[in-house]
This record gives sequence, structure tokens and C-alpha cells, in this order.
Amino acid sequence: MNTSEFDLQCENLTKHFASVRAVDGVSFDIPAGTFFSILGPSGCGKTTLMRMIAGFESPNSGDIKIKGKSVLDTPPNKRNVKMVFQHLALFPMMNVYENIAYGLRCNGASKSVIKTKVADVLERVALPDVAKREIHQLSGGQKQRIAIARCMALDPDVLLLDEPLGALDLKLREAMKIELKLLQHQFNTTFVYITHDQSEALVMSDHVAVMNEGKFEQIGTPQELYHEPVSAFVAGFVGDANRWSGTVSAVHDGRVQFTTAQGLTLNGINKGDAHAASDTVSAFVRPEFIKLSDANLTNTNTTAGNNNEGHNSISGRIDSLLFNGANSRLLVRVDSNELIEADVTLTGGLNDPKAGENVTLVWPHEQTMCF
Repeated sequence: MNTSEFDLQCENLTKHFASVRAVDGVSFDIPAGTFFSILGPSGCGKTTLMRMIAGFESPNSGDIKIKGKSVLDTPPNKRNVKMVFQHLALFPMMNVYENIAYGLRCNGASKSVIKTKVADVLERVALPDVAKREIHQLSGGQKQRIAIARCMALDPDVLLLDEPLGALDLKLREAMKIELKLLQHQFNTTFVYITHDQSEALVMSDHVAVMNEGKFEQIGTPQELYHEPVSAFVAGFVGDANRWSGTVSAVHDGRVQFTTAQGLTLNGINKGDAHAASDTVSAFVRPEFIKLSDANLTNTNTTAGNNNEGHNSISGRIDSLLFNGANSRLLVRVDSNELIEADVTLTGGLNDPKAGENVTLVWPHEQTMCF
């Protein structure tokens, strides 16, 4: 791909504060018109990275390119990059029209151009009739869209969004995930989205970079990060997972047998560096891959192994059931006192599993990811 087809490129970016490397040799390319998320825990360096892209921080080394041209020597107000903050920073003393028009006026646009631009972006964010409203008259979701409209009126090459949904209540946040994705398609502008919320990143993004301690652990599609994580950190941070630590007892053709600290013997697939006997292993299994065996057991023997060829099998007692309609979850307690999570679909019928029942959990070896 020609470099001009990338809206944003970062090359070996490094930023340190005294002895702390907030950003440590980060490189990535974002194709034009992409929704790209940077996902990581608090303190991993993602906001520092965004501030360098916006021009508010200078890197100690590396380069930042917008549309193929370095912007290291370009001040923030001259970079064609705009930013939406968590608290939006709308001007409360101005109405919606004046908020959106402000940047255009600062750029010297004529009244007719401003009028056309404001009308256009309000139409695109599906709020064509709110131009004369005061900011305090808007709902939380409407404020979000106006903050984006104010930026998009300036035709940025890249829009940076720093945890913009963090201040919203849960229901509105869920709705705004879909809205933001639709808005990105509407404007066909590159969105770079910073979040610690994996759900936001997975739902909205074309590509996601998982950041940890100043570095990118993995860049990929949401599906790649979820199903093919390259490290224990990514496997544990992206999506829900049952986790075990153990010691490898046997390795054969990429398959790993290991014994956990609680005494369970499990089989999995090697996902990281090649393992050998006596190595320590971290294993992850998604709850949706763990199924109830057809037969309920009459005891709680928790020996795990190959009761079904190619499957791990553990028996235990249902401790509790977390009801969430079709996406409900069982918590099954085994003799080691561990809780194993398994997703189930509940119909409301008599055959639904119930707390206190003895059950056997089974899942394929291939769904046990070992690092």
C-alpha cells in the first residue's frame, strides 16, 4: 500500500518521563477511513500516545506522519487532527450553531461557508433541527454528536477520541457504540479511539491495538484478538476467560498437557513459544466453549482428563446462575474450590440447569489456549 493511503503512521515512537517509558517503540499504520482503537488498562501509555499524535506532547524519538508527511515540527493547531475529550469541552455560553461554527470562524471561513458546513454536519449526525438549542438543553447522546460535528466541520484527516463514552450511563453508552460506528461510516474519516473498555473496542473497530506497559502487544481485527491472541496478556484482557496456571507434563504435536496448582490435569494447544516438560504455562478457555455434558453426575469428583476423546472434562456442582436471558452464565464449583464459568442458553423450561445440581463440563482441547 502506498504511504499516501495511510491517514496516520507512527514509527518507533518513544516517550519517557524520567525513568518511566510511557510509550516504548510503538509503530503502526492506519489506512484511510478506518476505525482504529487503542485498548489497554489505565496507565499503559495510550493517552500519552494520543497526546503525541495531537501535538500536545513531543516524542523523545520516532516519527508521526499524517497523509504521509511528518508532523513532528507542526504545532497542534496546524495539524489536521481534531480531538474529542471525555468531557466534550463544548462551550456552554454558545448555542449548538455557534459551537460548531467557532472553529470555522477561527479559520476565516465566510458566513455562507459556515452556514453550509454547520447544516451539513448537523444533517450527518442526524440532528438537523437543533442548531438554535442551548447546550444544556441537549441529552448526553446529543452532546456527544455535537462534539463530533464540531470537529468534523473542519474536515480533519484524523479524529482522536479519548474515552468519549466514559461519562455516560450504561444504556446510553451501549447505544453510542453503534452511533459512533455509524458516524464514522457517514464521514468516512479515520477515527482513532482510546479506551480501556474492551467491549467498546471490539464492537466499533476495524482494527484494535492492545497496549500494555508502553508497548503494543498485538494489532488485529477484533476477531483475531479474541480468537487468536498472541500473548497471555491479550488472551486475558480481551474477552472473558477461565484462567489456570500449571506445569507442563507432556508435549506432542503442538498439544500441551499440564497440571494446575489445584491438581487438575488439562490438555490444550500451544499458542506461544514452544513448551517443554516442566515449563510453567498459563491457560485460557472462553466460557462459551464450555458445555454441559448430557449426563449429570451423582458425585463431585473433579478429575479432569480425556473422558471424551479430544475434550477436557471436569465435574462439579453449580454454585450459582447469572441470568441474562440467552446469554446466561453458570458458575460451577469443583473440588479444588475453583469456580469455572460456562455460558448457557436458558429457555425457562424444566430442563434448565439449576443451582446445586451436579454437572460435567466439557470443552475441546483446541479451545484451551496455552502460553
